[in-house]
Amino acid sequence: MNNISKDLIFTQAQNAMLSGYDQIRPNKAKTITQAREVAQEFEAVFIGQMLQPLFKNLGAEKPFGGGSSEAMWRSMQVDEYGKAISKAGGIGIADAVFKEILKMQEIS
Repeated sequence: MNNISKDLIFTQAQNAMLSGYDQIRPNKAKTITQAREVAQEFEAVFIGQMLQPLFKNLGAEKPFGGGSSEAMWRSMQVDEYGKAISKAGGIGIADAVFKEILKMQEIS
């Protein structure tokens, strides 16, 4: 991934976090580990959403023939890809979210 793509993704993630900053604040994380898990889950969902268009136009191979079940399964598969990528180190969004969680808890 080149620097422009990384900067764009970081900017999009930062904008998403800032737009939600004035919303109702979540309950305080009880531990640093819990805050890290929340940040990693956020990154997993973000990555899954970014991957969805890549798999949108893939056809179903025989014998599984497609249909609504195929679409549902594909969506769940891509979500799991996002979780796996995040768990393996991700793309850096979890670190930024983790820092923001800690900042929000200092303020409230």
